[in-house]
Amino acid sequence: MKASPKTACPAADDAARYREVRGRMPALAAGLTAEDLQAQSMPDASPGKWHLGHVSWFFETMLLGRREGYAPVDAELTLILNSYYEALGERVARPERGLMTRPSLDQIMTYRAEVDRRMESLLADGLRDEHERYLFELGLAHEEQHCELFLMDLLHLMSRSPLEPAAYEAEPRQAAAPEAGQGFARVEGGLVEIGAGDAGFAFDNEKPRHQVFVEPFAVSRGLATNGRWLTFIEDGGYERPELWLSDGWATVRAEGWSAPLYWRREADGLWTTMTLAGRRAVDPSEPVRHVSFYEADAFARWAGKRLPSEAEWEVAAQAGLLSDGFGEVWQWTASAYLAYPRFRPTPGTASEYNGKFMSGQQVLRGSSWATPAGHERATYRNFFPPSARWAFSGVRLADEPALAERPLEPVQTQAFREAMIEGLSRPRKATSPKWFYDARGSELFEDITRLEAYYPTRQEAALLERTAPRLAESFGPGAVLVEFGSGASEKTRKVLDAAHDLAAYVAIDISPDALREAKARLETAYPDLVIRTVAGDFLSPLTLPADLPEGRRVGLFPGSTIGNLEPDEAVRFLKGARDLLGPDALFVLGVDLVKDVEVLERAYDDPEGVTAAFNLNLLARANRELKSDFDLAAFRHRAIWNPARSAVEMHLESTRPQTVHVGGRAFGFDAGETIHTESSRKFTEASLRETASAAGWTLERLDVSPDPSVALALLAA
Repeated sequence: MKASPKTACPAADDAARYREVRGRMPALAAGLTAEDLQAQSMPDASPGKWHLGHVSWFFETMLLGRREGYAPVDAELTLILNSYYEALGERVARPERGLMTRPSLDQIMTYRAEVDRRMESLLADGLRDEHERYLFELGLAHEEQHCELFLMDLLHLMSRSPLEPAAYEAEPRQAAAPEAGQGFARVEGGLVEIGAGDAGFAFDNEKPRHQVFVEPFAVSRGLATNGRWLTFIEDGGYERPELWLSDGWATVRAEGWSAPLYWRREADGLWTTMTLAGRRAVDPSEPVRHVSFYEADAFARWAGKRLPSEAEWEVAAQAGLLSDGFGEVWQWTASAYLAYPRFRPTPGTASEYNGKFMSGQQVLRGSSWATPAGHERATYRNFFPPSARWAFSGVRLADEPALAERPLEPVQTQAFREAMIEGLSRPRKATSPKWFYDARGSELFEDITRLEAYYPTRQEAALLERTAPRLAESFGPGAVLVEFGSGASEKTRKVLDAAHDLAAYVAIDISPDALREAKARLETAYPDLVIRTVAGDFLSPLTLPADLPEGRRVGLFPGSTIGNLEPDEAVRFLKGARDLLGPDALFVLGVDLVKDVEVLERAYDDPEGVTAAFNLNLLARANRELKSDFDLAAFRHRAIWNPARSAVEMHLESTRPQTVHVGGRAFGFDAGETIHTESSRKFTEASLRETASAAGWTLERLDVSPDPSVALALLAA
C-alpha cells in the first residue's frame, strides 16, 4: 500500500514548513512604511528592518554556514545582523541598531530572498544529521519568537508618537481570545515531572525533564483583569511601598509608574490604552497587559495571594486547569530564570542561545495573543528582566490549597493531555502507542491476541515455553530478573517456572495498579522469591530498588514491544537498560521478524475489526478523560506496510475536513490527514545485530519460531 502523501517526502514537508514560517514576518510588515521599519524606540527594542534581516542571518549562520565551502551572501551583514553571539565577533550594540540606515529595507529583503533560495536548495538535498535537524527546528522557532518581538517593538514605537497611529486595522491575533475561567483550582502537588522530554522540538533551556517536589497549592483558572487592576490603582497600589519588592519600589519611584505601560487617564477620568490598532478604552473584563514582574508581584501581594512558581504553573497547565493559559498574555512566575538540573546548552555557536542569560531574569509561562500558532507548549520558558513592561505579559495568581473547589486530576490524565497536545501540534500528527492502554484498550488488546490473524502473541508464548529452560541456564544461579513494561507479568511465569535458582524478580511498568495486582499474584505463586516493583516509564531514567540481592541482572523485554520504538529510541532504551543492569548483564528481547506483507497487514487490520476498534479507542479515551470532541465516525483505521522502515504503521485517518479540541486547543484536520498512532518495526537478524551493537550489546543467540516467525534474542552486555 502507498504511504500517505503527508509522510512520503520529509524534505518537501521541511520546505513547506520553512516557507510557511518565513512568510509570517513579511506579512506583518507588508502594510508598514520603510520609516516604520527603520526607527528604534528604546534600547531594549529593535527596528522591524533589523528583525527581518536578523532571522535570515540566523539561518545563514547557524545552518547554511555549517556546509563545507559555504560563501556568505554578504559578510558585512554579520556585523549588522548579529544579535549577541560573542563567538561570531564584533557586532552593533543593540541600542544603536536604529542608527543603521544602511543596508536599506530593499537590500534586507533581497538578502532575505537569497537566504530563502539557498535554504530551499539545502532542504531539497535533505538535512544530514540529528544536530542539523535541531538547528533547522531552532531556526523556525527563533523566527516565530521574532514575529512576536516584531509586534512588541512596533507597539512601543507607535506609542512614542504623539499621533498614536494604528499599525493595523485590528490586532493581528493568532486566534480568538480564550474564554476566561472562574475561581481557583486545587492542585495536590507531590513529586512531579516538569520540563521537555525528547519527543518533538524544545529549546535547550526546557530540558532535561526532571522531578521536583511541589507543595499543595491553588491556582486561578483565569488571568487577572483590567478591572481588578483598576481597583489596585484606586487603592493606592502604586503608592504603597509595603506592597513592593525593594528593587521594584525603587523602579516605581525612578520611572514614575502609576499604571500599566500604555495606560493613560483621560480628562474625563476614564482610562485608555495603546494597542497596535490604536488607542482605545481599557476594557475591565480583559486580562491586564504590559505589566512588569515587579508590578505583578505587588498586585499579588495586594490581593492577598502570590505568583505561582514555574513548576506549579506547568503542573496546572498540564492538568488543563488554566482556561486561558495560552493565547492571551505571557504570565509572570515567582521563579528566577535558572538552569534545570543537568542542563546542557546546545553544542556549537547556538550554545549562546539561552544559557548565557540565566542571571537577573524572571520566567514567564504560557503564550500571548501574538505568539505564532503552534509555537506554545506547557514546558516553554520565556524570560525577561523583572522591570520589563513592553512584552505582552500579564498575571495569574496562586494561593493556599484551601481556596480550591476540586482535586487535581490523576497524574496519568495530565500526562495524557500533554502528550496528545504535543503530538497533534506536530506537522505530521502522531501519538505514542502507550496511550492505547486504558481499561478498554487493554481489553481490546487481549481480544486482538486471541485473533487467528494476530500471530505474535501465541508464537512468542510457544517459543518462550520451548526456550525458557535454556535461557534460565544462561542466567546462572542467584540472578535478578528485571522485566520492562511487565503489565500483568503473565509471560514472565514461563521464565520464573524454568529459573528455579532465581534470587529476585523486578517488575517495571507505568501502571501502579497493574504492578500491585501482579505482585500480589506472584507472591502467592512464588513465596520464596524476592519480588519488587518500580512504577515508571521504561523509556525514562530508572533506578532499581536498593535492597535487591547480589547477582547478575537479566533484562526481559518480550512482546515485540521494541518494534514500537523509533530506531533511535530503541537504541537509547537498550543503552539505558545496559547502564541500569550493569556490565555483566544479559537481556532477553522479543522481536517480530520481516515476513510476507499480506500476513503483516492482516495481523494489524483484521477482518473482524478488533484492531480498528483498538486504534479508535485512543480517540474515545481522549473524549472520556480529556473532554475532547473527536467524532469517531469521522476517522478510520489504516495499517500500512512501510518497506523503507521495515514497519507496519497504524494510522487514524480523517475522512473529512474537521476541527477537534483537546485541552482547550483546536486542531484542524484535512480529509485524508492522519494521526500516526503506532509503528511496529520488524527485524532481520542483521538489523537486530546492528541495533544491539549500537547500544553496546552483543547478540549471543537467536531462537526463531515456526512461521509466521517471531524470535527471542539473548543479548550480552
